[in-house]
Amino acid sequence: MAKPTILMTGAAGGAAGLLRPYLREQVALRLSDRTDAPRDLGEGETWQAADLTDPAAMAALVEGVDGVIHLGGQSVEADWATVRAANFDGLFNILTACREAAVPRFIFASSNHAVGFYPRTRRIGTDELVRPDGLYGVSKVFGEALVSMFCDKHALRAMSIRIGNVAPAPADHRRMAMWIHPEDLAALIMIGLTHPDVHHSVVYGISHNERAWWDNKTAFDLGYVPRHHAEDHADFAAAEQAKIGPNPVGDRFQGGAFCGDGFTGDLERTLKS
Repeated sequence: MAKPTILMTGAAGGAAGLLRPYLREQVALRLSDRTDAPRDLGEGETWQAADLTDPAAMAALVEGVDGVIHLGGQSVEADWATVRAANFDGLFNILTACREAAVPRFIFASSNHAVGFYPRTRRIGTDELVRPDGLYGVSKVFGEALVSMFCDKHALRAMSIRIGNVAPAPADHRRMAMWIHPEDLAALIMIGLTHPDVHHSVVYGISHNERAWWDNKTAFDLGYVPRHHAEDHADFAAAEQAKIGPNPVGDRFQGGAFCGDGFTGDLERTLKS
C-alpha cells in the first residue's frame, strides 16, 4: 500500500531535521518552508517552497495531502508584527486551505510557552488555565483555540502538542523536566495523524521525564509510550547547566528565560497565582 502523504511546514528548522528520519519510514513527506530545498532530501521526501502568509500558496501546498504537521511560523519571541504575520495570519491561512481541500488531520506544534508562567513547583495537566510567557506563547494559545474551532466546526481531527524541547538529549536542568527525544515526538505525531479517537487532543510533548511538571494523561490514554528517559542524560544536563548563569525570574517558572524577558511584574504574586 502507498504511504500517506503528509505535509510538514517549517521543514528547514531544527526540529524538522530531527523528526524527518523517523517519520519518512512511515509516511511520504512533502516538506515546505520559505527557503530553497535542503541538500539532504531522502527517499520519499519532496520539497515545495511556500510562505504561510500567502493564502494561494497554502492552497497549492495542501492539495492532495492526507495530513499536515505544522511546525512552521515564528519559533521564538519577537515583536508583535512578526509573531502576528506568521503565527496568527499564517496559521489561519493553512487551516483555511486544509478546510477547503478537506484535509482530514492536522498536527499543531504548540509550546510549553503557552503555560510558561506556572511555577516549577506546580504540576499541571491540560485543563488548567493557559499562562503564556510572551507574545510567542500567546500565539500558541491562539493556535490551540483556532485549531479547536476548526475541529468543532469543520470536521478536522487535530492534535496540539505542547512541545517542551526536542533534542537528542536534555541540555540543562529545566529541560530535564520538559525534554522530548525526536523519536518520541514522531511517535506522538503519528498517534495524532492516525488514532480514531482524536478530535482535538491537547497533549504535552515530553519523553519519560521523572522530573516532569506536566501530567500527560491525555497522551497516555491515546497509547503514547515514550521510549526515551531524561535521567539517562542527567550528568550531561548537569554539566551544561553549570555553564548557564542564574536568571532570578526565569529560574522560578516553567517557561524559563522567556518569563524573565522584559519582566516588570510582581514576582511573588505571579508565583502564587
